Amino acid sequence: MNPDEVICSCLDITKGMIQEAVNSGARTLAEVQEINNVGTVCGACLEDVENLIAELTAK
Repeated sequence: MNPDEVICSCLDITKGMIQEAVNSGARTLAEVQEINNVGTVCGACLEDVENLIAELTAK
């Protein structure tokens, strides 16, 4: 995983930022959104964000 890859272009949120949220205890999309607002503008990235969260929490 490239932590610098932007997953939410509206808010310029990277995979690494989502990983940081998961490492801080976030386990759901809503919990990650509370930390960094990912996917709250247009929503186009929501499926990618949910997949990434699932991948990160499965480890």
